[in-house]
Amino acid sequence: MRILHVLFSSRIAGSERYCLDLANRQAAAGHDVHVAGMRSSPLQHALSHKVRYHPINWFLRGLFLRRLVTRLAPDICHGHLSAACKALKGVSADQHTVATLHVGYKAHQHAWLDGLICVNRAQAGRLAGYRGMARTIPNWLPLVPKRFSGQGIRQELGLGDNVFLVGAIGRLHASKGMDVLLAAFQSGAPADAALVILGEGPQRAELEKLRAGDPRIHLVGYRPDVYSSLQDLNLFVSPSREESFGLAIIEAMSTGLPIIATAAEGPGEYLLDQPVTLVAPGSTVELAARIAAAHRQFRTTGLPRIGYDLSLFDATARLDDIIDFYGQVITAEQWSPARPEVAGVAVAT
Repeated sequence: MRILHVLFSSRIAGSERYCLDLANRQAAAGHDVHVAGMRSSPLQHALSHKVRYHPINWFLRGLFLRRLVTRLAPDICHGHLSAACKALKGVSADQHTVATLHVGYKAHQHAWLDGLICVNRAQAGRLAGYRGMARTIPNWLPLVPKRFSGQGIRQELGLGDNVFLVGAIGRLHASKGMDVLLAAFQSGAPADAALVILGEGPQRAELEKLRAGDPRIHLVGYRPDVYSSLQDLNLFVSPSREESFGLAIIEAMSTGLPIIATAAEGPGEYLLDQPVTLVAPGSTVELAARIAAAHRQFRTTGLPRIGYDLSLFDATARLDDIIDFYGQVITAEQWSPARPEVAGVAVAT
């Protein structure tokens, strides 16, 4: 297939990493893969040499994208996040379009698309009025890069092996609950513990204020090699108030880290049968108690690595599902929202 992914983003976080890994794996499988994005986007430097990147002018993105689609004539256009989905609305009605619901279904962004990929079952149940095809395909474990030859996060921060190191990865945004984690850590963790948060976002200034100069708390910004940092942690925490999936969680699972996660929509679904501690989203008190309990175990019996069942997150199976879904969307034109005489929702799981 000739596949065009569209993602207008100036940073790399979970949704961007999903797109990058998908495009790179599809190209490795022999597909003709293209990615359209902003001129200054860091995405272009993280793509395989087999993937062609097309920089687009932000202010004229609709026009540039229409011209690109006309020239490339892709079999499928795959949108990621709101700006891309809105821009795809302007391409030819004959062009097959799909999107992954990295956040959730919004009629003004997604209603006219031919297909939607839901990353959890709850999303698939909230598509009232949508007339295209939909399929639930969970995220997968991204390719694990070779560990950087540079220093790990403990060495970088000057933390010895005796320090109980708690970590989180995610965009610094209210939906990710990093403010809850800071408050819980400050109230539940002793002096011989440290917290490191990897990520950037609009909440940084607020988090710096909440940190209040606490030397145990480190906001280290975005890191391309999350695995090097994960290997140095004793405990991983996902404090999201809202989470459709949570890519960093399964990356932490792949390293065997003990995990505390909020029972947000996605994690609350796929972590139910995993040896993970689930807490209520937004509960500082409960999260603080769980961090304190993990610290006590670390100091007494230790916190051993855990063998998680990662079969649900098999990349080969999930990418096969996506290619299969592309084929369904291309051949089942009668479901296209562009054809108003058709009603109903076709949901394949």
